[in-house]
Formats: sequence, structure tokens, C-alpha cells
Amino acid sequence: MSVHSHESAGKSRSAACAIITLSDTRTLDNDSSGDAIVRLLDVSGHRVVARVLIRDEPAELKTRLDEFLNRADIDAIITTGGTGIAPRDRTIDVVESLFEIKLPGFGELFRMLSYEQIGAAAMLSRATAGILKNKAIFALPGSTKAVELGMEKIIAPELGHVLMLLRES
Repeated sequence: MSVHSHESAGKSRSAACAIITLSDTRTLDNDSSGDAIVRLLDVSGHRVVARVLIRDEPAELKTRLDEFLNRADIDAIITTGGTGIAPRDRTIDVVESLFEIKLPGFGELFRMLSYEQIGAAAMLSRATAGILKNKAIFALPGSTKAVELGMEKIIAPELGHVLMLLRES
């Protein structure tokens, strides 16, 4: 089957997603990045089955990831926040330590697209993706513009395809 055939077949697959926002300052009332993920999943035919906002604490992130990874009703987890190089940005350290399969192309593509928008500062993002327990995990920056970029250009168009490949026997 060609890449385009796979993509076409996967586009009709709807994903049940969990969203984790990592922030020491935001609340669910002003989480514009989390709101953008919800909106963009919805318009892409996917649905949100869980959403939390937690502090930038590695132990809490690990606990939430474990919780969502063990839920049968969740296909993918999308995080926002904690992907930079500041001392409190530990999201990538946690998620990458868990991956069974890393998807390096996601981060590479995200930074390439980001470079077109913000220039060399794109290199400061450690956005990443991978697979764990047959679920896709995407870690996006906290910036709403970065979330919109990653969701519109990469995650939303490919999520169904990713799930189709994970579910093949």
C-alpha cells in the first residue's frame, strides 16, 4: 500500500485524546494552548476524553501519563508546555524516558516549520513524539502559536494514520 493510500485510510479514523497542560502560571480558565488543542482536534474529527492542567513537576506528569496510558478509552496524549531549555522545562525528560518507539521526524518537522515562523529560536524547542503502550504521545511547546502550528500541520492531519499503523496486525 502506498503512503498516500495509508494516509487516506487513516484520515477517517477518529482518535480519543487526553490533553495535559504543564504550567506554573496558567489555569484551565486561561489555558489558550489547551483550548487550541481541543478546538483543532474537534475540527479534525477527533475528540477529547480527558484534560488536565498540572504544574511543571516531573512526578506529577509521570503520574498523569501512567493514568492516561492505562485507560482503554484513550488513543493519544498531547501535552503542551515544558519543552524548552529553562530549568523548569522537564516534560521532554519525562516523556522520552518512557517511549517504546521514538518518532524523531515529529520534532525535526516541527522545528523546521517553526523556523519558518520564528527563525533560529526554533532550535530551543525540544518538541517530541513517540509511542508507548500502543498510544501516540506528542509533546508540544506552551506557546499557543506553536501549538496551533503543530496541531494544524502535523498532528491533526496524521493522527488517524498513526493510529491505523499502530492497530495493524
